[in-house]
Amino acid sequence: MKILLIHQYFLEKGDGGGSRFNEMTQVWSAQGHEITVLSGMVHYATGEKSLKYKGKFIVIENQFYRNVDVVRCHVSESYNTNFAGRLWAYFSFVFSSIYAGLFKIKGKYDVIVVTSPPLFVGITAYVLSKIKRLPFVFEIRDLWPESAIDTGVLKNRGIIKFAFWFEKFIYKKATLINVLTPAFRDKLINEKKVPKDKVIFIPNAADFCLAEKIDQDFDAAKFKKDLGLEGKFVITYVGAHGVANHLIQLIDAAEKLTETNVIFQLIGAGMKKEELLKEVSKRNLKNVVFRDSVSKKEVFKYILASDVGASVLKKVDTFKTIYSNKSFDYMSCKKPILLAIDGVSRELLNDAKCGVYVEPENTNAIVSGVLELLTKDKNELNQMGINGYNFAKKHFDRGELAKEYASEIQKIL
Repeated sequence: MKILLIHQYFLEKGDGGGSRFNEMTQVWSAQGHEITVLSGMVHYATGEKSLKYKGKFIVIENQFYRNVDVVRCHVSESYNTNFAGRLWAYFSFVFSSIYAGLFKIKGKYDVIVVTSPPLFVGITAYVLSKIKRLPFVFEIRDLWPESAIDTGVLKNRGIIKFAFWFEKFIYKKATLINVLTPAFRDKLINEKKVPKDKVIFIPNAADFCLAEKIDQDFDAAKFKKDLGLEGKFVITYVGAHGVANHLIQLIDAAEKLTETNVIFQLIGAGMKKEELLKEVSKRNLKNVVFRDSVSKKEVFKYILASDVGASVLKKVDTFKTIYSNKSFDYMSCKKPILLAIDGVSRELLNDAKCGVYVEPENTNAIVSGVLELLTKDKNELNQMGINGYNFAKKHFDRGELAKEYASEIQKIL
């Protein structure tokens, strides 16, 4: 197949963050498929452009991976300023990606795959599908606009009304819809009345190949010592530092754990990071360490050198429907999970028997969960990690799921 993938946040090489399609496209490429990616120039967490994109409208990166070309399109750097800035960043990509799709990519394609959020990338998919007469697959990584409303990011009634209308429109026009959790599937079919045969389920997954490759010759104890964390019980969070992540709950817990050897290590970037740094400084906390975003390969080193991985989100109903990306990274590295996300993520944790659930935004519950993990012996922690690894290997192997995804796409052609 020749696939046109529309993904505003397709990562640059070496970038930290969610890399679902960076990995998925490489599996597809190995199967013999050819992929062109229409993507933005701004990183979703930092809201910044690399110097090589400054002042440019379109940048074409041929053979980004084997059989994968990437066409970078202009995105306004107002992304992390405020809601109006973020909205303009969304629509600036819509305009630039439509232009690139019409005038900068050559050859014929078999299908368009578009992944959201933001929901508005569906505009690009719909316009290009009509002009190029192609079916399109719409993927839902997060229920939007619900999540934006629940977290307080989206408040304007007019935009909310338009977003719900457009959501309904794009679901109707898509040939196939992929969801990342069973809860998304149920909501689309039962509440949004999307035909059952139109919805498939290819979830987030664990990257076992990379984790196992690094673990073969990686000295985790030395890495931990070099970080100055020898003898510490390290709980690592990897991911965005934004409104939805609500990492202040880990800071609050850290303040109550200063008499222990627990260290919270927060790796990533986002619009709330500066605020979090100031809060830690204000409270004079020595048990919270911030690190900049690093490549996926480096992220796995930090996880492998940790005792526990943390997955946390703001306490809102919409987040009960999602699987946390980072949980799969922890599972692939055989690390137990401290989970502050209710709903399907909690069910996953319980089914896999791979960690401890704590109520989101409940400081005392988070502290109790940490102390529970802290008091377990090394064998118990190791077993939790192995449980998670085995469960994910059986149900959430990225390589196998990518092949299944390609197979589902081929059925509609």
